[in-house]
Amino acid sequence: MLNTLINGHKLNGFSTEEIGDDHLYTGIETPMREDAFALSDEEKKEQIAGLFGQIMDVMGLDLTDDSLKGTPDRVAKMYIEEIFSGLNPKNKPRVALFDNKYQYNQMLVEKNISFYSNCEHHFVPIVGKAHVAYISSGKVIGLSKLNRIVQYYAKRPQVQERLTNQIARELVTALDTKDVAVIIDAKHLCVSSRGVKDDTSSTVTSYYGGAFNSPERIAELQNYIQGL
Repeated sequence: MLNTLINGHKLNGFSTEEIGDDHLYTGIETPMREDAFALSDEEKKEQIAGLFGQIMDVMGLDLTDDSLKGTPDRVAKMYIEEIFSGLNPKNKPRVALFDNKYQYNQMLVEKNISFYSNCEHHFVPIVGKAHVAYISSGKVIGLSKLNRIVQYYAKRPQVQERLTNQIARELVTALDTKDVAVIIDAKHLCVSSRGVKDDTSSTVTSYYGGAFNSPERIAELQNYIQGL
């Protein structure tokens, strides 16, 4: 666990720039203030539009231009209603469980779930696919809900390791089973479009819980994901 930021520059001996480039993170919970929802969505959009307009102005952009004058409002709406909507618990998908009437007791795999997230260090996109699997403890979940859980946690400023663990934790809780696996393969634009500018690499993270935490189950899951 990393220590608290000191004077905005050092965290356990690392500079803030080093932390961003090395993708370090402080825990499984998304860092949020206690008053994060004191403002309504409309109030947040109004403030973000004003602040983003200031950023554009500082960069020398002409906010009277027809192409640019609506950008602050568009960005604010996009932040609150779309790409960071997963910050608000009211947008968390409702999960309904059903009896496992088919008595299917092997792994169920939902692979290639596309998602778009944003790196919390530079606010640029993370684009990837998630593969999730579970073994029923007597209940099953609608397949679309697996996608929605991935999307909910992706739609916030993220670090891939945290995203992996948050999805896994939600599935463990919702399905009441430890037999859950999550694998994420993603490209980070903070790596490909800036810094080292490596457009060929991707990052893979995984979580194997319960029965999945064995070489045999991991190999079986990998075979499913790779299409046998």
